[in-house]
Amino acid sequence: MVISNIKIIFLILLLNILFSDNDRNKSGVFSISRIQYGGGGDWYADKSSIPNLLKFISENTDIITADDQQVVKIGDNNFFSSNYLYMTGHGNIKLTDEEIIILREHLIGGAFLHADDNYGMDQSFRELLSKMFPEKELIEIPPNHELFNIYFEFPNGLPKIHEHDNKRAQALGIFHKEKLIILYTYESDLGDGWEDPKVHNNPEDLRQKALKMGTNIVTYSLVQ
Repeated sequence: MVISNIKIIFLILLLNILFSDNDRNKSGVFSISRIQYGGGGDWYADKSSIPNLLKFISENTDIITADDQQVVKIGDNNFFSSNYLYMTGHGNIKLTDEEIIILREHLIGGAFLHADDNYGMDQSFRELLSKMFPEKELIEIPPNHELFNIYFEFPNGLPKIHEHDNKRAQALGIFHKEKLIILYTYESDLGDGWEDPKVHNNPEDLRQKALKMGTNIVTYSLVQ
């Protein structure tokens, strides 16, 4: 318990330093940018999820957050100032060759992408990754990784929020120079857990797991 408290104090101090001179957001306010993509997939899925996650982070950490997400298209003006990117959906994802290059360079340059499979985007997202990073492998992140204990403890790794195909939840990543630049949460459906309770009628303890895991993802992306 003492070690855990020391870790949290250290993180608070570190986050305060990061946000006092923040390259990610010049206003010092953390925000999440949802990617609007083509291909017919519902990039806008789980509308209440990001606002709820931001509120939870604001109430449970010292991170100052925006009230809502912003929506960006790859290559527009707001995109290049967006360092925490989020992508979800149930269907097909299609990016142009130019968008793939832009997104790749933005991630290599320091941005972070969390892609959350909302059930149905797995095949097209993996195809996108093979085009964007053909030289890199999507690898599973083990439960003992810092991602799962940086703020809240998840000794068994990524929590399972919604059941679809009786497959285990997996956190998969692409790393560049030992830094996690893409996190792909598969067969977990975190976004559904972040939504308003009335949307999916999830038990509160399950929603808390999803929100806490989301907090870990954000915290890790900022301090890694």
